[in-house]
Amino acid sequence: MKSFAELSAREILAVAIASEEEDSRIYATFAEDLAERYPASAKVFGQMAEEEKAHRHVLLEMYEERFGPNLPPIRREDVKGFLKRRPIWLTKNLPLETVRKEAENMEFQAARFYEKAAAQTTDIGIRKLLGDLAEVEKSHGRHAGELERTLLTEEARKEEESTSHRMFVLQYVQPGLAGLMDGSVSTLAPLFAAAFATHSNWETFLVGMAASIGAGISMGFAEALSDDGALTGRGTPWLRGTICGLMTTLGGVGHTLPYLVPDSIPNSFWIATGIASAVVFVELWVIAWIRAKYMDTPFLQAAFQIVLGGAIVLAAGILIGGA
Repeated sequence: MKSFAELSAREILAVAIASEEEDSRIYATFAEDLAERYPASAKVFGQMAEEEKAHRHVLLEMYEERFGPNLPPIRREDVKGFLKRRPIWLTKNLPLETVRKEAENMEFQAARFYEKAAAQTTDIGIRKLLGDLAEVEKSHGRHAGELERTLLTEEARKEEESTSHRMFVLQYVQPGLAGLMDGSVSTLAPLFAAAFATHSNWETFLVGMAASIGAGISMGFAEALSDDGALTGRGTPWLRGTICGLMTTLGGVGHTLPYLVPDSIPNSFWIATGIASAVVFVELWVIAWIRAKYMDTPFLQAAFQIVLGGAIVLAAGILIGGA
């Protein structure tokens, strides 16, 4: 890899041309990815892609005028310290605000590159062109805002906000809620069965942690393998699987931690069991609140379903452990 200071004027132009071409493709990919979910914003990124193509054309004309038709095979990845773009497959199905921030970072990096390149170049024509492009990249944020004001009408903005809410529920709330419900409810039976069978806080804690982590791994894989998200818009499998797995583990760990109360303390078993029971009550009501807020389920109905189910599983664990 070369350091930036070692680049010749020819190589600087070649890197700039390759960068503009890549950025144009990235913006076009953003537009394609957002077209179905956010059509108005997709048009903004489509126009930004066309502007990057225009920059590349101007740079190519300058290069051919100075150095001929052959471009050296150098890209920004070949320059030390050059900030790299994320692989395009990592930008699929991103939330709209994340895409906008990614674009802002791209424009900031491009402006910095042109400023440094212009300062390093002694050729007057190239220096002027690079300086102009630096100013253009700096103004892209304002230009993008103008495009948004033009293309994003009030109706389009409301529609995109509604779509963003639906995507948030599909990609984050649903897998997280499924994991929290499974972790909070399914681990009750083994935890309290172990508690009433052994009356040992430490052994109960170990059983609870094993059940929680095992359930988290199982639910994470099950969620990730259930749907690739291409048609349903539920997001990437690894994201859903991670959220679901973590929330499943969290749901079980919550009422397992009270059993860290040392066995040496008088009545430690009943203290830990009382705290764990209170935690279970809070967990079940939190689940009911999330279902009511995001899943359009009446709160009392959600609370009755969750609390009743949890109470049945809890009773089963106590009965089995006490048998």
